[in-house]
Amino acid sequence: MIGRIFNNRYKITERIGIGGMAEVYRAQDTVLGRMVAVKVMLPQYAADPAFTQRFRQEAASAANLQSPYIVNVYDWGQDSGTYYIVMEYVRGSDLKTAIKERGAINQRKVAEIGSQVCQALSVAHNLDIIHRDIKPQNIMIQPDGNVKVMDFGIARAKNSVKTQTSSVLGTAHYVSPEQAQGKELTYASDIYSLGIVLYEAATGKLPFDGPDAVSVAMKQVQEQPVPPSQVNPAIDAALEDIIMKALDKNPASRFATARDMKNALNDYLSGRPVNLG
Repeated sequence: MIGRIFNNRYKITERIGIGGMAEVYRAQDTVLGRMVAVKVMLPQYAADPAFTQRFRQEAASAANLQSPYIVNVYDWGQDSGTYYIVMEYVRGSDLKTAIKERGAINQRKVAEIGSQVCQALSVAHNLDIIHRDIKPQNIMIQPDGNVKVMDFGIARAKNSVKTQTSSVLGTAHYVSPEQAQGKELTYASDIYSLGIVLYEAATGKLPFDGPDAVSVAMKQVQEQPVPPSQVNPAIDAALEDIIMKALDKNPASRFATARDMKNALNDYLSGRPVNLG
């Protein structure tokens, strides 16, 4: 793959990551003279007609999202049977890596990350796009501390085909109860997944774990999370209240919108009384 040129424009220079559905490479845009990231879909996806049709729809939708907190999609297409997405190259590391390396993150930083992800979700939800796969692996932490959320809409294309076991297990830790039950997803599903992310960032631990994806998904549906402060006593009651509201099993009892959750997090950050709505 190194040295391959996609669409007579994007020259692959280095592999920087691999996941359940794609490999990610750093590449040079030979037309604009800038560095980009190219996500190359694995062959089993490219061979599936259901995936390719949905991929085209979702990639086009994601390209319309404009926010300082969303990884920009510049281009997408198919080259010699290989589907790819060209994205903004983001320096830094993903939130999952940060949690693995440091454990629990400073709670103020947790709230800042949550607020910025909420702003990204607000932009997407206003365009009727549900992310469907909010997890720390999809949240990039830049050197300046700000975040960028990636892979908007791609999860929907991924869901059209059978996925690898490791990928399913990784996602099961962050799915909403309604997603685990195969029900229709709403914006509240993204809010629940963000609640899981903030819980993990604040405590260093996942609220629900198990030996396989099914057991984890069942816990999402049936079990209540241990309050974060019982895992990390340093967590403020106000931040805990925000996280627990996002994790309500009933979608209607979560924050009504990502903007409402952002406002609650910003209240916490500014020292104002938190309005949980």
